[in-house]
Amino acid sequence: MRTAIKAGWIVGHEKGAHTLIRNGVLVYEGNKIIHVGQTFEGRVDETLDATGKLLAPGFIDTHVHSGHRASHRLITDTGRPIYYGQPFLEISVPKEGKQVIGDVRYLKHGDAGADAAVRLNATFTVAELLRNGVTTFVEFGSQLVIQDALLAEVTRLGTRAYLAPGYDCGRWVGDEKGRLKRVVNEQLGLDGLRTALEWIERNDGAAGGRIKGILVPREVETSTIEVLRRTVEAADRLNLPMATHAAYSVIEFYETVREHMMTPIELLDSLGMLRPTLNIGHGNFVSDTPNLNYSVKRDLEMMGGARVSISHCPINIARRARTLNDWQKYREAGINISLGSDTYPRDMIMNMRTASYMGKVMAHSYFAATGGEVFEAATLGGAKSVGREDLGRLAPGALADMIIIDLSGRDSLRYGPVRDPVKSVVECGVGDDVDTVIVDGKIVMQGGKIPGVDFGALRAEAQAAGEKVWATLPDWDPLGRDAESACPWCYPMAQ
Repeated sequence: MRTAIKAGWIVGHEKGAHTLIRNGVLVYEGNKIIHVGQTFEGRVDETLDATGKLLAPGFIDTHVHSGHRASHRLITDTGRPIYYGQPFLEISVPKEGKQVIGDVRYLKHGDAGADAAVRLNATFTVAELLRNGVTTFVEFGSQLVIQDALLAEVTRLGTRAYLAPGYDCGRWVGDEKGRLKRVVNEQLGLDGLRTALEWIERNDGAAGGRIKGILVPREVETSTIEVLRRTVEAADRLNLPMATHAAYSVIEFYETVREHMMTPIELLDSLGMLRPTLNIGHGNFVSDTPNLNYSVKRDLEMMGGARVSISHCPINIARRARTLNDWQKYREAGINISLGSDTYPRDMIMNMRTASYMGKVMAHSYFAATGGEVFEAATLGGAKSVGREDLGRLAPGALADMIIIDLSGRDSLRYGPVRDPVKSVVECGVGDDVDTVIVDGKIVMQGGKIPGVDFGALRAEAQAAGEKVWATLPDWDPLGRDAESACPWCYPMAQ
């Protein structure tokens, strides 16, 4: 079947870069784009009207941690200074010998209520991404049962994803005084890598090719040299992309230098891991940043020389008083910047705006992190990070993954007059402006509605799950705090 979309604006693609087409037409047949231009004289079976709207490539979210994020509500405007602003240490480090309760990512297989909780988190994650125009996402290393549930929801709802169980060699716990303590078990990491490879062998290419595998040793400081080395070998042998959190934390940077006498980036380089299809989660604590006062500043040069990719998560790190220092320097070094939502909100338009504004502030230049650059990061940057030339662009031969954005602001005055649609989306838009999503040539959302998803029911289930997470905090928190002690109400509760 051949379908045409007539749009007020189209983000086209030519000679490796995005272009703008006003009052244009895109035609796709099956799951491939066959034409993008001002007019089309050939036969079509169906025409979709996107007059006054922007037709663009679907967003690629390169850094997703699944779930409803109830645990993150405990660190809004607060947290323990000893973690240096690293959110996962705040909400995933239990007392030694205890387990994080209520967050499905830490449940053991077979725990009471686990199956329902896993399904809720997978549905919430995939539906939120889809509602915000994300057609492809990379899940950053959740456990096996989470990946299985995500696989089922991606298959059901029609999106595209890079999935596989993550692995590490033992994570952080809180000791008897609440201090950070790292537990190391190399065999755990080796077993996890084997589990990931087995999962990829079973599922790579599932859902009509929309599921692809990725190797995710979760963090550099919780992975041994041997586990990272074997990851590189497997990636080379099977032509798989990789992702890991690196150069993302003061603690991680210090621990890596202390243990290996190399920065995290130097360590990855020594293993041959740096490459365009290595997605470095965050990558904002490199030797070059003045925040670390590290005297040998060559990480950006090494990353740029390898054309490595970073998944920049601007909203998530800004909440913890951090940002990329700075966008312009990373681009000038030759680093591929992609965008990720990390935890919440999974709104790529808001993340583009935050990246743009913070990029300008850090560069002290309003020419930095332009609307075009951050839009490119959310599309072409993501495609490059997983080695794809058929995603992130609207061009003949590319896959028919695209979104239609309503430039009326969903019948509001938010946009005002629109001159440049991309700049307007970046400056004034929100994810809710995405009206229609097409993946692999199939309409999977129209008019903001996703078949088979009840947003009201999902919100109610997530609220109930959140109440359980907050109530159980004293059982595993390293300091034994309750939710109100850990995260006081913004105002005193009325008596």
